Formats: sequence, C-alpha cells, structure tokens
Amino acid sequence: LRFAERSLATMPVPFETLIPYGIMIAMFGVTGTGLHVIKGIQNGGKKPRWGLDQWDRVMMDRDRRLTGDLRGQVGNHEAPPGFELNNPWRLEKRIS
Repeated sequence: LRFAERSLATMPVPFETLIPYGIMIAMFGVTGTGLHVIKGIQNGGKKPRWGLDQWDRVMMDRDRRLTGDLRGQVGNHEAPPGFELNNPWRLEKRIS
C-alpha cells in the first residue's frame, strides 16, 4: 500500500497534456493583438474614444467629410471647395 502511494505522488505530468493549454493561450494572445491592431488602424493610430455624446458624433462626421477620416482634423481656416454642398442632412421628398 505504501509503495502504491509513493509511486502516484512522484509520477510526473506528461508534457503532452500541456500542449493544448499552450495553444489556447497563444490563440487568445493572437486574437487580442489582432483586435488591438485593427482598432488602432480604424482610429488612425489614436486611442479609442469613450463616452461620445451627440456633439462629438456630429463633429466626427464633419471631420470625416472634411478629411475622409473619422478621427482626422485639419487646421485650414477655409473649407475646401465643394464642402458647402456636402451637407449631412438628408431631405425628405415632398408630399404633393
């Protein structure tokens, strides 16, 4: 009886059982890094914005129409040509 207890206590864990855990940890790391990179590309390399209100959304839409990028900003004191016709409001067709 003592021999059986001693042999079970000193039995090593086969390394083959740890391979799936290593694969799972690696895949979580790959997907997390991929999501971080994609979010950084979408934000133009800037940190993501939190707690956006309506004013922030309107200004981000204006910046997108001015620069073509949601997070881009320009320092020009005049709008580019054609921006006066670039209205975000959509008109409804008249009922007649």
